[in-house]
Amino acid sequence: MKRLLIVHHTPSPSVQAMFEAVRAGASTDEIEGVDVVSRAALAATAVDVMEADGYLLGSPVNLGYLSGALKHFFDQIYYPCLEETARRPFGAFLHGNNDATGGLRALESITTGLAWKAVQPPVVVVGEPSKADIDACWELGAVTAAELGEV
Repeated sequence: MKRLLIVHHTPSPSVQAMFEAVRAGASTDEIEGVDVVSRAALAATAVDVMEADGYLLGSPVNLGYLSGALKHFFDQIYYPCLEETARRPFGAFLHGNNDATGGLRALESITTGLAWKAVQPPVVVVGEPSKADIDACWELGAVTAAELGEV
């Protein structure tokens, strides 16, 4: 059984809705052989990361950057996981109230440094998530899980 780890910081209703859609997509019945595990960014550990085969990452973009919680997660896992998790698949979802450019740039820089491979481009939502945005989050979860499991 493969493990998909969702690491998230969901302080707002918008990011929470995106997270729930990602988790629902990753847990869809059409994909077998994947255990979906969710951890809050401040609780996720290097052991969680090393035990997983792929990742979904979610964060608000505040003041032009990833949330402090997700940045803390990356700071804690970077060196312990650097070699062991290279080339593992990941997906990401970000939410900004008026811009997400800085957060997206930081996410790309960190995941490139870890040598993780994006399954598809991140879902980036600015403002209130629309139904299409929530559907894109569901698809992100399903596609990332399908990368690990059997459809």
